[in-house]
Amino acid sequence: MKRILLIRHCQALGQHSDSPLSKKGIQKAYELARQLERLSFPINRIITSPYLRAQESIKPFAARQGIPVETDERLKERLLSEQPVDDWIDILEESFQNFHFKLPGGESSSEAYQRAEQVLNECMKDEVNENIIIVTHGNLLALMLQKFHVDFGFHEWKTLTNPDAFLIQRIGGEYITERIWEEKQSHFY
Repeated sequence: MKRILLIRHCQALGQHSDSPLSKKGIQKAYELARQLERLSFPINRIITSPYLRAQESIKPFAARQGIPVETDERLKERLLSEQPVDDWIDILEESFQNFHFKLPGGESSSEAYQRAEQVLNECMKDEVNENIIIVTHGNLLALMLQKFHVDFGFHEWKTLTNPDAFLIQRIGGEYITERIWEEKQSHFY
């Protein structure tokens, strides 16, 4: 049974590609590791965004399991614009409603989805690794979920947490999506 875990990175100190996790983000990375260790199946492969916050989010789990972490440029954060945007939340909402909308120098939802879908398709066709973790960013994760759950849009994106995790399982010919991270779980450790 093919399983893909889509994970959003933990809280970071900024948005730059080299922004590290915050103190809270580091704590959540260890909580995420504990939750992943309780899965009923082993993880065979980990692929992450090249951004530091994504790599640091999975590092505790990968280190404890002895699984190498692969980086993939196609999982990097989506660029809305080359220039700072004051009303970025409105721009993001528009990009969910119009998949081809983009600002100069930015990336449309369609373009971001296409690069992420390449990774998903490669993982689904991977005959060697049955259970794969993909660590990325909130906007791209929301777009990736649309491959399996078409109704995941801007309003659902707003409910994502840092971290967040979704399990996608192929059962028969269908993919079932389940959110497996719940923020309240973090209070039990």
